Amino acid sequence: MRVSFTSVAAFSTVVSQLVAGLQYHGADFSSLTLLTNSGQKYYDSSISSSAVPFETILSRHGVNLARIRIWVNTNDNSYSLNYGLALAKKAQAAGMQILVDLHYSSTWADPGHQSIPSGWPTTLSALNTQIYTYTQSVVQAFQNQGTPAAMVQIGNEINGGFLWPVGQISGSNYNSASQLLHSAATAVHSVSSSTKIMIHLADGWKLSSLQSWYKGIQIQGGFSMSDVDIMGFSMYPFYGTSATLSNLQNSLNTLANTYGKDIIIAETDWPAVCSGTSMSEPSVPISAAGQSTWVGSIRNVLNNVPNGHGKGIIYWEPGWIGNAGLGSSCSDALLVDSKGNVRTSIAMFNSNM
Repeated sequence: MRVSFTSVAAFSTVVSQLVAGLQYHGADFSSLTLLTNSGQKYYDSSISSSAVPFETILSRHGVNLARIRIWVNTNDNSYSLNYGLALAKKAQAAGMQILVDLHYSSTWADPGHQSIPSGWPTTLSALNTQIYTYTQSVVQAFQNQGTPAAMVQIGNEINGGFLWPVGQISGSNYNSASQLLHSAATAVHSVSSSTKIMIHLADGWKLSSLQSWYKGIQIQGGFSMSDVDIMGFSMYPFYGTSATLSNLQNSLNTLANTYGKDIIIAETDWPAVCSGTSMSEPSVPISAAGQSTWVGSIRNVLNNVPNGHGKGIIYWEPGWIGNAGLGSSCSDALLVDSKGNVRTSIAMFNSNM
């Protein structure tokens, strides 16, 4: 069923009447180990008067999927494989499934940064071999530890390709990126045929660019739609005023009808504190209540994607004290305050909200 909404109020009204929840209520809290190692503590009076592990707080409030980023390095203070494996143990013990977010970079990968990892080859043939063996080894490591990945994200916000410059998309040339993605997907399924593969693109509300990407990336002998199980998208309200809920609904509905794939909003957040920034939905308040409204409205968008293909939503770094703006021009988009006390918006993960 395709539903049109004319206002945030319409979204919010339906949110309160939801009868079907999403399968995945997720959070990317990859920074948590760095924070706890530095002495950061978290508090939730609904659980205890003392400090509570943040993964426990998230789980108690409905988070069932932990998204964990992995960089290609051996520095255990910079999202290495060992770092991710240790965090996966904590997440699984708290009752969460695991989504492994492979950046295929020695540092952050996003639409403006997709550098080949240090020490990796720089020819397409060699990179196809490298990405296969690397991806296979990472997925196998999670499997061997007893924390198998329910999903693996092959690349992070790869609208412009990845492993630049070799895998960079230039104009209509998707060939190298297509081959590399196919190699990565094949590697995941060489370990586990049941592990779901996610493709993650930024700006989930930009339908025309997403349609162009999926049309261009499918190349004979390279990536095909059989290589992807889940279409993942970022949806941020402060990078463009056209990032509206209605545009997101139109985008996701069209892609679901075209490809018949499941969809997850792999990254989103909303500020509790912000000034001087134009938001895509200005009627949503800048507050903890606004955080709940924003996430609840995206949940409603997903619940109205045709044929039940809207599967989940992931809040990006809800507890990263010390980086509260989370890369935006806002000052604080966390679900905790500066002392680690949860905000009321922590309840946003509850599927019955």
